[in-house]
Amino acid sequence: MGEFAVSPLGGWESFYVIVGSSGAALTGLMFVAISLIAGFREQRSGREVAAFATPTVVHFAAVLLISAVLSAPWHAATYAAVLLGLLGSVA
Repeated sequence: MGEFAVSPLGGWESFYVIVGSSGAALTGLMFVAISLIAGFREQRSGREVAAFATPTVVHFAAVLLISAVLSAPWHAATYAAVLLGLLGSVA
């Protein structure tokens, strides 16, 4: 009987499922939020929408990036800790 070949990328399968579905959900939430803002009867300027949308997108992206780092199949937790430390120092 033949042996099963283990792919070196096998551990990344769940990573792509988690990050891909999370990214899609966050994108959908952003469209809903912008649609709700645009649906108000009061006239909104592009500046007001940008003032809401920019920090929201930045925070969503930061959460997605942290989640991606923590769900990656690291060989040691030290790599994830160093990367999170670097990301935290940038912010």
